[in-house]
Amino acid sequence: MLPKFKIDRINELSKKSKSVGLTDKEKKEQQSLRNEYLQVFRSSMKNTLKGVTVVDPNGNDVTPQKLKNERSKDLH
Repeated sequence: MLPKFKIDRINELSKKSKSVGLTDKEKKEQQSLRNEYLQVFRSSMKNTLKGVTVVDPNGNDVTPQKLKNERSKDLH
């Protein structure tokens, strides 16, 4: 999870961008923070999906093989 102060800074830069604009330094900071946020989000989403089991209406496990392979990688 991204620290609250970084999320607050992302929001602060976004608001400033919409109102008065950003300096080049602030634009770089904003992009860096956004990239960091996306990296953390994607990692979290991947971990969440690794715990998902897909079941059809008949109760059969139809989890994609790719997901099963990812789970087995984590176990080894």
